[in-house]
Amino acid sequence: MAKKATKVYFYGTGRRKNAVACVRILPGTGKITVNGKDIDDYFGLETLKLIIRQPLAATATEGQFDIIAKAIGGGVSGQAGAIRHGLARALVQADETAYKATLKSAGFLTRDARMKERKKPGLKKARKASQFSKR
Repeated sequence: MAKKATKVYFYGTGRRKNAVACVRILPGTGKITVNGKDIDDYFGLETLKLIIRQPLAATATEGQFDIIAKAIGGGVSGQAGAIRHGLARALVQADETAYKATLKSAGFLTRDARMKERKKPGLKKARKASQFSKR
């Protein structure tokens, strides 16, 4: 009975705003897939694609890994940031000694904690109140 060949991959979870991304990297040709679609089909803006590729550019690993990302929640900007965070974590898992210092100094391993502030009772939004009238 033949054994099933298992692919070696590295995993990282990234978060940004309300978005969460599960990112897997496999040795490959540099193909990036987000939620089953090619990166060009999923993200329309070139800046978002650039954000996702930043950890690869910082570690000079462009074209060495295939990236499979599953992003849920938030908007496209938050999802791009979450994928960047998850990709950086996955690269550290792949080779900690080579990549960790570079990614940490670039700030890609830090979770961006800025979230949308909750709406308060009696206000229109988080801080917006109706105009004050003295009379």
